[in-house]
Amino acid sequence: MTIPTQLSLHGFIATAPELNLTDTGVARFHARAGIEQFRKETDGSFTKLDPVFVDLVMFNKTAERAYARFKVGDQFVASGYVHAYETGSGEREQFVARRVGHDCARTRYAIDRSPSHQPDPPTDQMSVVNAPANVVGL
Repeated sequence: MTIPTQLSLHGFIATAPELNLTDTGVARFHARAGIEQFRKETDGSFTKLDPVFVDLVMFNKTAERAYARFKVGDQFVASGYVHAYETGSGEREQFVARRVGHDCARTRYAIDRSPSHQPDPPTDQMSVVNAPANVVGL
């Protein structure tokens, strides 16, 4: 069995996040992300290099949630894919994040495990059947 994987990116939010709508009305998050770079020296130490900057985008509910939670300087870990596209000045790339979260190795935070505030389902439209479930043999 092969483990399903995706590309990942870890870095920091370098510019103020923007939230806007695409032409089709879908929420779109955009920010420049910085990726720290290090070079290993012959003595075993590391030298910090200038960061590399990329466009980070998200869509739909992920975009809305990220816009509410991320600020300049926040460290993040994201999984997704690289999207290459043409512009008038040539080809560009952006990282499209499907999942994103704060980097727990570099961020202090508290976790809220209280129940979500989702409404209860309407009871007048539900039917309860007390029959045993059908069992399928393998």
